[in-house]
Amino acid sequence: MKKLIRITTVPLSLDKLLEGQLRFMASHYEVVAVSSEVSYLKRVAEREGVRYHPVTMTRKITPFQDLKAVYQLYRFFRKEKPFIVHTHTPKAGLVGMLAARLAGVPHRLHTVAGLPLLEATGMKRLILNAVERLTGFCATKVYPNSKALCHIMIQERLAPAKKLNIIGAGSSNGIATAHFSKHHFSLETLAELRETIGLSSAFVFIFVGRLVADKGIHELVAAFQALHEKGIACQLLLVGPLESELDPLQAVTLEVIEQHPHIFTTGYQNDVRPYYALADALVFPSYREGFPNVVLQAGAMALPSIVSDINGCNEIIEHGVNGLIVPVKTVQPLFDAMYTMVTDVDLRNQMQANARSLIMQRYEQQVIWEAILEEYRTFEYYE
Repeated sequence: MKKLIRITTVPLSLDKLLEGQLRFMASHYEVVAVSSEVSYLKRVAEREGVRYHPVTMTRKITPFQDLKAVYQLYRFFRKEKPFIVHTHTPKAGLVGMLAARLAGVPHRLHTVAGLPLLEATGMKRLILNAVERLTGFCATKVYPNSKALCHIMIQERLAPAKKLNIIGAGSSNGIATAHFSKHHFSLETLAELRETIGLSSAFVFIFVGRLVADKGIHELVAAFQALHEKGIACQLLLVGPLESELDPLQAVTLEVIEQHPHIFTTGYQNDVRPYYALADALVFPSYREGFPNVVLQAGAMALPSIVSDINGCNEIIEHGVNGLIVPVKTVQPLFDAMYTMVTDVDLRNQMQANARSLIMQRYEQQVIWEAILEEYRTFEYYE
């Protein structure tokens, strides 16, 4: 059985962004999961039924540690002699593709699920551009997980067009629609959770993700405040960790989140489904994404979504069909969309009725897995 090595910078990505996929691939390849944080990595690998190998990687620019990771991966690849090395996330892509090229791995694949460089300027932008181009140079194939992201990569000359390919309709892992379904939760369970959080019966907007600036949290909080000033009865449920290191929120936004009586936070949640089940609509005004799992999850949970007009989001959501699309980094259009979502009941019901069926048709997880497997098998045809 040929060997497949999958690498992410941190095991959270293997756990949440690729859940189930490694187990599926293990029926066709000998799979090894590589990431940092050995205890977490071990838990994920055991759940997926695959081997694991820890390598310390950082999400920041750390030249010494990065070179050390390249060397460790190079030695590992020389020993294991994998048929395919497939990386996800920027840092794992850089060190993994460089080490795989140096080690002579025949098929070096990198999935791009977002480009942090798009929000960078000056010297940082130049460095991130160079990193992405080096990753693309070392890879034999690069997989942007949305059409718009592919276009951006060509426009920015981040990888040769001949190396780029989009698998299926987009997404890195698809969505398990049987798992993401409201049918798993009774009315009693949801009523108990609602009471625990402190939610009333008023309309609930939900945001799921890291609470950082480039997820549009400043604009979301400002628009939500404006809704209440206009007398609209609604609540905002923020589900996700507060990050203070990378792209932290401004103090004024943090203060509003902490003090506003109708904003509720839960921190990181291992299972986000019951929180979607409590909500009436997703709001996801992110500045940049690859192909956001959050929007797929919300749709599978039959929620209409308000998203920013960025790649990935504007491919999952059709304006007025299963959600609303607003310009990125704007408060007034976001306010208008949230106002419409609460007050235009007929439109909201229509979008809600379409939400789950569109996700099932286009992004069912098994379909995405089979498409990735077929891509892997094309390499075998030319052996």
